Formats: sequence, structure tokens, C-alpha cells
Amino acid sequence: MKGAIFTYLLAYGGAAVSLFNPFVGLLIYVSFAVLKPETLWSWALPGGGNFSRIVAIALLVGWAFKGFGRWSFGRARGIVFAFLGLWLWSVVSASLAPNQEVAWNFVEGMAKILLPFLAGITLIDTAQKLKALTWALVLSQGYLALEFNSSYYQGFNLVHELGFFGDNNTVAIAMVTGTGLAFFLAIGADRWWQKALALLASLLTMHVVFFSFSRGGMLALGVLGLTAFLILPKRPTHFLVFTAAVLLALRLAGPEVRERFSTAFVSEGERDFSAQSRVELWGACWDLMLRHPLLGVGPDHFPLVVHEYGWNAGKEAHSLWLQTGAELGFPGLLLLILFYGLCVGRLLPLARARLGSRDPWSGHMARMVIASLAAFAVSVQFVSAEGLELPYYIAMIGAGVLKLASARLKDVVSPEGAPTVPPPASLPVTRPLPRIPDSA
Repeated sequence: MKGAIFTYLLAYGGAAVSLFNPFVGLLIYVSFAVLKPETLWSWALPGGGNFSRIVAIALLVGWAFKGFGRWSFGRARGIVFAFLGLWLWSVVSASLAPNQEVAWNFVEGMAKILLPFLAGITLIDTAQKLKALTWALVLSQGYLALEFNSSYYQGFNLVHELGFFGDNNTVAIAMVTGTGLAFFLAIGADRWWQKALALLASLLTMHVVFFSFSRGGMLALGVLGLTAFLILPKRPTHFLVFTAAVLLALRLAGPEVRERFSTAFVSEGERDFSAQSRVELWGACWDLMLRHPLLGVGPDHFPLVVHEYGWNAGKEAHSLWLQTGAELGFPGLLLLILFYGLCVGRLLPLARARLGSRDPWSGHMARMVIASLAAFAVSVQFVSAEGLELPYYIAMIGAGVLKLASARLKDVVSPEGAPTVPPPASLPVTRPLPRIPDSA
């Protein structure tokens, strides 16, 4: 009942507020994208309810009333255009795809991510909005992880047995990216209770990755830890938090988890069916990319053609990168790589900035996005997660950081392009010396 009240209140109350403040609608929409209330509380919300659609419509109407936000993206321009290009390329591919219904369903699903992304990046104009977006994702992901942990300790592994959205591998991807988000939020939070709340969320999401028994998720968790170690500022408190997180991770990973993870590195002759099938499916993707290099076989069409390689129809490729290449051709794959790659590459200078910089939160958020997307990039090599929304919104945070950083840089540059340096207020005012007349 509490879940139903929460959902109805946010959906309808939030929709009303969104007409005047569309950013509130964005926060609710991304929270619903993570929580999926129709699935999480299906017993209390019979028949669904289209709650995300209600919020999305109000968000877009409010966005229109606000003049569609500010389209000055600065260093985030390439990220936004890469996403737009990816969607437009899927439209072109869909128009020529054999199965029009499947292809256009894919285009529609991508539009449901693209439109909130565009609304968000045009509405974000302060660091406070970026923090609010980050907290909305972390708290939603943390609550979902709490539900999964509760089910696990009650004796039923919901993630491994039934999945939640997709399968256990998709859940692991969402949780490992959420772990990076929460961990760096704990590092950068100002107050102790905020640090504790974010750290708790990171531990809950990390534990879900373990009992999902997803080898790709576990490998991505290792990549997340390595990336965090490399980009963390070299301060004792940060190392203490990182060390504590590693020790807790080792404690949470029991013998069954370690045994499952070790099978990812065996030789070809010792691979189990799941591991060997992935390799063969990746080969099928590569063959399709060579046969259809420009437009691919069509959006979401790999399951429709996989039977040509001896598999049952409906089989996914178990690799987001290679399946995108097979379905949208090399241009589609390149645009997807550019979307995430530009985000990480352009955030690196901010992540390496000194701690005493003018805006330390830019550095914290840059490191947060880099670590989360690095883990995501590894994990989706092992599963097709085309409809997973969380990584797109993490990239939106990164694009927002770049947009605000570009605006700050523009503010301190004069119209002629020369830096505007205010005179130091602490220096004494120097009066001109009296002129000494020339001697006769």
C-alpha cells in the first residue's frame, strides 16, 4: 500500500508541479526509470498505470512552457549531438528494416530516453540541480537494492531467479553503475549523514552485484574499483574510505561468488555453455557487421536473424557494443561509442584538477561519472542492455558538469577574448608621484 501511495503521489502530484517546474518532473521520471514501480509494487498497482508516461507528458509540456531550456552546451555539445545522431541513425535504419513493427518499437523506446535527456541537459543550469539529479538516482537505486537484499536474506534470490528488468545480468549492470555513482557521492558529500547514506547505498548495490552471480557484473565491479583508485585524489581520508569499501567487498563476496567469477578466465576447452555461447554470438555479430556495414540488419533485429547461425530465434547477442554494430552498422556503433567516450574523455581534465580548485564539486562529479561509465562499458560487453536507462542519465550528469564548466569559463573571459582578472583588493592604492620640473 505504501508503494502505491508513493507512486500515485509522485506521478500525479509531480505531474502538476512539472507544468510549472519541469525539472521536478525530470527527477521523478528518472526515479521511476530506476524503480519501475509497476514491477516493484505490481501487487499494489494492478494493470500498471503508465505512471512514467504521465510524468513524461507533464515534463515535456512544462519544458515547452520554459522555451525548451537553454541549448548552449559548451563542451557537452558533442555528447548531445552523438546521442541525437544515434537516434536519427536508428530512424534511417528502421525505415529500411524488414520488420517495421519491431524496428519502430526500438526507435520509440530510444525516444523515451532521448527526450528526457534533452530536457534535462537544457534545464540544468546550476550545480544544485546536478546534485539533486545525482541524489535522485542514488536514492532510487539504493532503495531498489535494499528490496533485493531483503528478498535475498529472506531466502529468495529475486535477482538471480527471476531478474527484475531483463535478467540477472541486466540488474548487475544497473547496480554496478549505481555503485560508482553512490561511492563518489559519499566521497564528495558535505555532511556526515549524507556521506553515510550514500555509502550505504553503494554497499547495498555492490552486494546485489555479488548475489546476481553475473560474471560480467563482477568483472565490471573490479574495473570500477581500479578506476576509482586511479582517479581518486591522494588524500588519507579518501584512501581510508576506498580501503574500507574494498575490505567490505571482499567480505561480502562469499566462496560461491568467487568460484563463479573464476570461471570467466578458463581456457576454451573448459568454458561452460554460457561463456562459450557468448563467444559464438559475438562472432555472429561481427559477421553481420561485415555483411551489413552501413545500416545493419535493422533496430532490434538481431534476435530475428540469429537463427541463421544455428541459434533459436529470439536469442540476444550478450554484448551491447557488438549487437549495436550488427543492428545499426558501423556508424551506429561509432555514435554510441562517441556518446560515452566523449563524456569520459572531456571529463578527465576536471577529474584531475587539484582539490583546492574553485569548484571542487565539478571534480567529484567528473570522477563519479568516469568511474561509473568505465564499469558500464566493461559490463555491457557481456550482455545486451539496449533499453537500460541509467547509464544515459549518468552521462547526462557528465554533460551537465561540462555545460556548467563551459559557462563558468565563458563568464571570466572578456568579449575580446582576453581573460578578465579583477585587481587584488588587498593591495594598497598607489598614488601617482608629483612631476618634477626639468632643471634649467
